[in-house]
Amino acid sequence: MNIQKIITDLETKDPEVYQRLDSRREAMKSFASFGSKIALAAVPIALGSMFKKAYGQSTTDVVEVLNSALTLEYLEAAFYDQALLKGVALIPSGAATSAITTIKNHERAHVNTLKAIINSLNGTPVAEPIFDFTAKGTFIDVFTNYQTFLAVAQTFEDTRVRAYKGQIVFLINNSSVLTAALQIHSVEARHASHIRQMRKALNPSMVIKPWITLDQTGGIGSAVQASYNGESLTVQAGIKIVGIGGNINITNVQASEAFDEPLTKAQVLAIVNPFFK
Repeated sequence: MNIQKIITDLETKDPEVYQRLDSRREAMKSFASFGSKIALAAVPIALGSMFKKAYGQSTTDVVEVLNSALTLEYLEAAFYDQALLKGVALIPSGAATSAITTIKNHERAHVNTLKAIINSLNGTPVAEPIFDFTAKGTFIDVFTNYQTFLAVAQTFEDTRVRAYKGQIVFLINNSSVLTAALQIHSVEARHASHIRQMRKALNPSMVIKPWITLDQTGGIGSAVQASYNGESLTVQAGIKIVGIGGNINITNVQASEAFDEPLTKAQVLAIVNPFFK
């Protein structure tokens, strides 16, 4: 069994798994290398457990899963719509406005894609809710303070990536729907990375990377901690990623950065509920 090929094949469906610069890539490559050192009979079990952990736990109705995803896409699309209506009073002109416009267009495209898929499955897309982007006053200046806006944007995008990871397994038996969901997931991961880099550019002294490190919020604080809890995991499929394969360069930090951990539907709802009226 060629484990490297399996991981490479997965990359074509989900580039976010294996694209995060050298430290993350090194951890994934070491996992693949480690597989050649364990009993062949254990390889399918180890891989199955790893992907089950990465993409969820059980099965459920596909339309229900897609409607949950659609609700969150509505949330993000409406968020960026409202922000862009503020113009340069909120978002600087030039590269920043261009980036947020691109992200907004992606989110609206995701909404349309999910609605089309749900309709194709003879389901009924949920209606777009009414949102409170201050989260009941927690982010009262979200549309007047650019730093707050980016902080909320980062949290939405990071949460979205983890939410897709938690629901993908429910789509595993429908290859066309699975492909669409993984493509959206990959785009959301790129959004998360770009928003983080925008925050870093705004505050160069800020300790923040283009990906989640341990369970750190990137300086946003306790108000969004639930979106990051569980991300400090350094064991995958029962295998310790720190120092895997004898590679002493893989630390706790790098091991935690190599995988985004899934969020359950209940966890996601608890995180986003304050943003619904």
